[in-house]
Amino acid sequence: MEIILMDKVGNLGNLGDVVKVKDGYARNFLIPQGMAKRATKSNIAAFEARKAELEKIAADKLAAAQARAEKLAGYTVQIRQKAGVGGRLFGSVTNADIAEALMAQGFEVAKAEIRLPEGSFKAIGDYPVTLALHTDVTTEITVAVLGES
Repeated sequence: MEIILMDKVGNLGNLGDVVKVKDGYARNFLIPQGMAKRATKSNIAAFEARKAELEKIAADKLAAAQARAEKLAGYTVQIRQKAGVGGRLFGSVTNADIAEALMAQGFEVAKAEIRLPEGSFKAIGDYPVTLALHTDVTTEITVAVLGES
């Protein structure tokens, strides 16, 4: 299916690109999320009419993400969990726990923006975590998992 991208999509294209993707990806994800529209003549003409407005919105999103990244860069968030002997946690620290701790500190971070490539943390320690705030903006924070008896 040919679609026109209404926003930048990682590994696919930029705003305004006409790309060919699998039908299910377009119907089930891109179109319902508002990231794309079918590449019909009328949709392409409508996009061209709104192109400057959409580019301004995309630039504003990028600037907001960069500002958030500057505030969060190098930040350390502490999370307390019950731990047993040897520093093993009863449970684990997930991206939802990290997002909740950051929200308590006054940072707007969604759990989908937190990247844990090796899964949740199951022991006490300091862990580097990547936050993907935009397709072009990532930043590193440190999560300090502390044990409590």
